[in-house]
Amino acid sequence: MTPPILLSIAGSDCSGGAGIQADIKTISALGGYAASVITAVTAQNTLGVQAVHPLPADVVRAQIVSVMDDLQPAAIKIGMVHDAAIVQAIAECLQKYRPDFIVYDPVMISTSGRRLMTEETIRTIKETLFPLCTLITPNLSEASLLTGQSISTTAEMEQAAQTLSRLYHTSILIKGGHLQGNEMCDVLCTYPSAACQFYTSPKIESPNLHGTGCTLSSAIATFLAYDHSLDEAVRHAKDYISTAIRHGSELSIGHGNGPLWHFPLTK
Repeated sequence: MTPPILLSIAGSDCSGGAGIQADIKTISALGGYAASVITAVTAQNTLGVQAVHPLPADVVRAQIVSVMDDLQPAAIKIGMVHDAAIVQAIAECLQKYRPDFIVYDPVMISTSGRRLMTEETIRTIKETLFPLCTLITPNLSEASLLTGQSISTTAEMEQAAQTLSRLYHTSILIKGGHLQGNEMCDVLCTYPSAACQFYTSPKIESPNLHGTGCTLSSAIATFLAYDHSLDEAVRHAKDYISTAIRHGSELSIGHGNGPLWHFPLTK
């Protein structure tokens, strides 16, 4: 009766809508057991981020070792990593413990378009963390940053996903939630085949989309831990997040970009 054990390595969102809190809610809603390693403490709410305090790299490393030595999670989801030293600590632990699945949501650019990482941190991520991942899930802005190319169509998303997959030897899911039009499309390039899958769905109008990327990546990691194929894991995760967005659209929590509702079956 033991559920799949998952570890989220990410920042803490004190308002509960994103980061570690969204990851724990998602994993729990899907029947997994969630452990967590906090990389940074943030002061944030539905209106924005007011402060970020990264934890020392040795404290991040100690948390990972504690969880991995005892719980041995099948899958790891990585979110916000604030500096190069933390990235290096995470990469060294992943090389040591070799979990079955690693899903990385590279939180590099804020919703408002502000870069959240230094060039040194991005370079360290590219060199040490990306090649260890099962799947990387950049949004359009992050994929543009990583490729150096503007991306605004599904054809450009496909090309970018294939380029990044070849470069970092991992599967890539580019999220197209900010595409123009009434439909959204995510593009998955599976490594090493370079075959691409397109996941198209109608856009759901909602004032509450805080934590969408965290939720999707955690859901994918959970379904991978249940031994679904990557394509199946993405499809199931997309169904889950669509439901969470739809139910979240009815919420009135905070005065800005509110959260999803992670437990739609209990609402």
